[in-house]
Amino acid sequence: MTSQSTERSRPIGTLALLRSALLLGLLHIGAPEARRLRGSRAQHRRASAMPSPPLTYRDRVIEGTGAGESFPLDFTAVEGNMDNFMTQIKNLAQSLYPCSAQKLDQDMRLHFLDNSSATCNDGSPVDGTVCNVGLCRWMVLYVMLLLVCVGGWYCFNRQTCDTRYQTMRRFMSSLKWPRTRTGIGILSPQPEENPYWWNANMVFIPYCSSDAWSGASAKTDQSDYAFMGSVIIMEVVNELLTKGLDSAKILLLAGSSAGGTGVLLNVDRVAEHLESRGHGEIQVRGLADSGWFLDNKQYRSTDCHSTISCEPTEAIRRGIRYWGSVVPESCRQTHIGEEWNCFFGYKVYPTLKSPVFVVQWLFDEAQLTVDNIHLTGHPVHEGQWRYIQNLGNELRNTLKDVPALFAPACLSHEVITRNYWMDIQVKGTSLPRALHCWDRASPPRGCPLRLIDSCPWPHCNPTCPTIRDQTTGQEMSVIQFLKHMGFDVAKMAQQQGMDAGKLLGMLNNGN
Repeated sequence: MTSQSTERSRPIGTLALLRSALLLGLLHIGAPEARRLRGSRAQHRRASAMPSPPLTYRDRVIEGTGAGESFPLDFTAVEGNMDNFMTQIKNLAQSLYPCSAQKLDQDMRLHFLDNSSATCNDGSPVDGTVCNVGLCRWMVLYVMLLLVCVGGWYCFNRQTCDTRYQTMRRFMSSLKWPRTRTGIGILSPQPEENPYWWNANMVFIPYCSSDAWSGASAKTDQSDYAFMGSVIIMEVVNELLTKGLDSAKILLLAGSSAGGTGVLLNVDRVAEHLESRGHGEIQVRGLADSGWFLDNKQYRSTDCHSTISCEPTEAIRRGIRYWGSVVPESCRQTHIGEEWNCFFGYKVYPTLKSPVFVVQWLFDEAQLTVDNIHLTGHPVHEGQWRYIQNLGNELRNTLKDVPALFAPACLSHEVITRNYWMDIQVKGTSLPRALHCWDRASPPRGCPLRLIDSCPWPHCNPTCPTIRDQTTGQEMSVIQFLKHMGFDVAKMAQQQGMDAGKLLGMLNNGN
């Protein structure tokens, strides 16, 4: 596990409020075809997977606790130079927290869990060093523990796991995990990229359990692989309790893709675990990014020979037995004998007790992939186009009762750990701003919590991530992309009750 920690001396007076956030960024599900469509802003940085779950902290440990300097703020700087203003904000933060006055380390460092019983798929022992970096004191005002796992998909039987081990071993073992990792998006230590949580403690957990963070079965003589995603999360929490988490007020568990699904599966369990350890005063919250999958009917049914081709419900049915999965108790009671339902957001969400903020693209690339809609460079035909539009409508319907939501009408996958996460907006509000509103105990008027696009087709939101032509590599405008998707301007204009020329003009202007 890769963690990033900030050791800070506690400020005085009214700043003595401790809060912590734990971000679980779990598995990345991204189809090769879909990834080729992503533009320059949509390119993400991958980290190699690691064996048994180690902790990685961004260490901001300072020797001594000398008094900090005083930094006056000149707010007129905002009018002409935002960079200068952000520098002043950073100086103010460093004056409040003397331990942070030293230059921050930019990379998160790798540490392995003390408990060697929690392993990756291949059963690799946790042979790393003890996680003994600066988590003994927590940043006042806000502490984020960021557990983010990169990876991809899952495997659900011996055949698919053997294939995965041969071709994607870095997602089943920690032997080649990097010693450091640079945080981007909500993991970034730069206030211009991460304005609200840049100086938080963060923990990043690479994905090596292939079970959507649900498994609780160890490797034995009878089983070739361990599936311990759920166990790994609990062991990370246990270890962090010895390093300062016990002082926290709020813990944020966040994840992307199947990591988002992992958040939905584990957020209540983490809260219950902390309460059982005598830390019920810590409020546990969830942030689920691109993990709200549907158990809808595939566009074209195929045999269940591989992870990508298998119908999602069938793959989870097989996997939940193979992994020895653990699901939230309230959801299990609701779906006795059919616990696979708990892997789908709109079914597990109503059973949760912990507050969860849902981030979901309305036209999710991973969802389209498992539905057998493959964007391979050729314009889609009318049947596929209708299916894609219906997918957006289905997602909207399943999200209607979610009060804290950010759902752009874009064709993409994952966002919170991307360097463009501040650029995406829904109704004029960015994702960091929406999360900040949700995070506040009493959001002021004009601080929106529920943001969902109403336009009906992919990338009708002009702030969507850039898309590139698969053949030429050049950026595509919205109208070029929609034509590539088989967009019929005249027919769509008729459906919207407007002139075709007016619709074209709106699209060309990015509206």
